[in-house]
Amino acid sequence: MATNIGMMDSAYFVGRNEILTWINNRLQLNLSRIEEAASGAVQCQMMDMTYPGVVPMHKVNFDAKSEYDMIQNYKVLQEVFNKLKIDKHIEVNRLVKGRPLDNLEFLQWLKRYCDSVNGGIMNENYNPVERRCKGVKDRNPKGSQKNPRSLQTNNMHNPGSGDTVGLKKASGFKQGKTYAAPGANSSGEVQALSQEITDLKFSVDLLEKERDFYFAKLRDIEILCQTPELENLPMSVGIKKILYAADAKESALADAQEYLSQFTSSAETETEADADAGADADADADADANA
Repeated sequence: MATNIGMMDSAYFVGRNEILTWINNRLQLNLSRIEEAASGAVQCQMMDMTYPGVVPMHKVNFDAKSEYDMIQNYKVLQEVFNKLKIDKHIEVNRLVKGRPLDNLEFLQWLKRYCDSVNGGIMNENYNPVERRCKGVKDRNPKGSQKNPRSLQTNNMHNPGSGDTVGLKKASGFKQGKTYAAPGANSSGEVQALSQEITDLKFSVDLLEKERDFYFAKLRDIEILCQTPELENLPMSVGIKKILYAADAKESALADAQEYLSQFTSSAETETEADADAGADADADADADANA
């Protein structure tokens, strides 16, 4: 099973839409953003579906909004990992901040791991909505309002139609937003712009990750070429010509190739000379033998 997965593994190239679809289909949720899973409850329930009975669902808080409650969820998850001897350290302090990239990477790893168990086949008898009902209820509903939407209210299928009070509250909240807005479409525009900003931040995070990855590779090559045993070799000098080229518009590849060709020509000339010398020596030896 996949526990240690390298950063260049195909698991980390799974897009957020595929991850969200995977979560929503399996847990009957309706998440629209990766950071909505930052509380750790989704991850706990994924492990509960993969290993029925291993996760103490009564300790999982699906209404977690504060970092304190989220950390408690991740403690439960880490205990499950330890129980199953899964060698995976959870970067709790980064995940609870709700940054899309950090949460996406962890969910990508989790999907790869869950898919490696029983070939990723879902447990048909597993009822995700019913299992969520066993979770911890919000102990301080009037506390932090950092994330007003909870996983409990994000169910794709409403388990019952008797919760009229909740519906009234939800409709009242939306009406309040409508009256407070200067225009009928302003609320939708704000949401669209917020989503666009989130997407741009997500793209920047991915670009920074890719930049850091390739920079680390180049740095490793530079350190290797600076090794005393290798730094004066023609190949090392040619590589450093490319690394240290000051002009970003023109490639230094041609310069490096020209430099290497000089040594290649010299090596070929020396090889031919050695071959000729060897041939002459053989001819002289044959002449002496005939004489």
